[in-house]
Amino acid sequence: MLAVQTCNNNFILHIFRLNKHHMKNILFLIIITLSLKSYSQDRITGELFSTRSEVIAENGMVATSHPLATQVGIDILKNGGNAIDAAIAANAAIGLMEPTGNGIGGDLFAIIWVEKDKKLYGLNASGRSPKNLTLDYFKNKSFSEIPAYGPLPVSVPGCVDGWFEMHDKFGSIAMHEILSPAIEYADNGFPVTELVSYYMQKASLNFDKYPNFKETYYINGSTPKKGQIFQNKDLANTLRIIAKKGRKGFYEGKIAKVMSDFIIEQGGFLSYNDLKNHKSEWIDPVSTNYRGFDVWELPPNGQGIAALQILNLLEAYDIKSMGFGSAEYIHHFTEAKKIAFADRAKYYADMDFNKIPVDYLISKEYSELRRTEINSNKAALKVSAGEIENGDTIYLTTADKDGNMVSLIQSNYRGMGSGMVPPGLGFMLQDRGELFSLEDGHFNVYEPEKRPFHTIIPAFITKDNKPYVSFGLMGGAMQPQGHAQIVINLIDFGMNLQEAGDAPRMRHLSNQQPTGGNMLNGGELSLESGFDYKEIRQLIELGHKVVFDLGSFGGYQAIMYDDKMGVYFGASESRKDGSAMGY
Repeated sequence: MLAVQTCNNNFILHIFRLNKHHMKNILFLIIITLSLKSYSQDRITGELFSTRSEVIAENGMVATSHPLATQVGIDILKNGGNAIDAAIAANAAIGLMEPTGNGIGGDLFAIIWVEKDKKLYGLNASGRSPKNLTLDYFKNKSFSEIPAYGPLPVSVPGCVDGWFEMHDKFGSIAMHEILSPAIEYADNGFPVTELVSYYMQKASLNFDKYPNFKETYYINGSTPKKGQIFQNKDLANTLRIIAKKGRKGFYEGKIAKVMSDFIIEQGGFLSYNDLKNHKSEWIDPVSTNYRGFDVWELPPNGQGIAALQILNLLEAYDIKSMGFGSAEYIHHFTEAKKIAFADRAKYYADMDFNKIPVDYLISKEYSELRRTEINSNKAALKVSAGEIENGDTIYLTTADKDGNMVSLIQSNYRGMGSGMVPPGLGFMLQDRGELFSLEDGHFNVYEPEKRPFHTIIPAFITKDNKPYVSFGLMGGAMQPQGHAQIVINLIDFGMNLQEAGDAPRMRHLSNQQPTGGNMLNGGELSLESGFDYKEIRQLIELGHKVVFDLGSFGGYQAIMYDDKMGVYFGASESRKDGSAMGY
């Protein structure tokens, strides 16, 4: 033991000597060093970093970020509902149980495999900006950016309309049956999990000054503690109205009036007509083929095609031979990400307002041109978008006995949202409007009745025109990076579904965003513990600024279908409280 401790101490001293010019990275390096090969479990099979085996079931599967919501989805499947019904039910439950990430005040996107049609459907259920709020308003008030909180970043919440679009097109049981579990939990209460308790307490620092926040989310003067029973009877009543009156129960009538009156009273612009006129849009998913597998995302206003751009750029390299966790792999991945995100910053926006060259951006031809910019021996300090002539959160996935699969993501953005809690309704409105640019001529510049750039993206993989994996990885700008890493983990490194999510992740950050800004210094490369120090040292030598970060690597859920054995494999995020369950 003494020898090991002495070795560790000497190693740490070596790190200090070696990186005297990288003092900002010292803490990260110490943590990484102490965690090298130090996994918390000794597994008899699979990768050492894997936390558990996949869940395997024949008749159906649900994977969400909350165990009780997963159970809700399974119960719906067992009681005759299909994957679409289960997804809506689980989403309604998580909106109650995990208000720090989602809820009916936010937006929704989905990719749905319908077995009888042998086809993928895409749904964009994101809301638009208020009609009466203009760019001139922000300019006249001398805003350099749209505020993160308060009434101004509030856009129309699209989630509920998304539910009814999915249900009207593909649902199999009545909406009151689907929403009943969430209503019951809201009425009777449920025990708050450790992570949700932590994030609610953190959120309260931003929101407890706003009206109705404490009344809705506090218990005895504070946010709920781990294990405390939390009720939300206001939300139960709101869901009852939605179950009874349908879409109009939310976007018209009393609920819509309360929302609009409250926001206008607080100095915002969301009107009754903004809500009444909202409509989701069915869209075609887009794809690229990566080593024989078709990877599907939704086109902008989301950022999904960034994952496809990354994969296209990397396909020409022998990623498998580089090896998982190698400096060579991490470097090439990061450089590909920089290129994709430069295009993301310039082009990703509402396609109703812009002619965005999606097909070209995700083409092999374009990736070949941009790949020449990747230097295998040096990290790029700045990357420009391509010149082209003439985008917090919960993720869940479900699958049923008939072969239908749903990849669904839903969010209020920035934790709980805007801080705006309409009185007596039990939920917070989103702050997605923050993600508009205020720069004249920018694709994503603020305009009335425009959908903001969106970070939330569902994903899907097919093989030989058959469903293979429904998956997602929530977490802001981490999402397309995470999607690409999951695909590579599965296809290049041969990991199973759970291992692909448990594997240590990387996340590159820069100021180059769809809201404005440029990357001038190469940004920062954040690595989870579990990567070998010698690889980290090599990355630093290549010019990467390697930093330590905690909690920003996303939340993963996935379902895989094995058509030969006729079974589903389920996986869930080990970094959060989620679970996969089948029957």
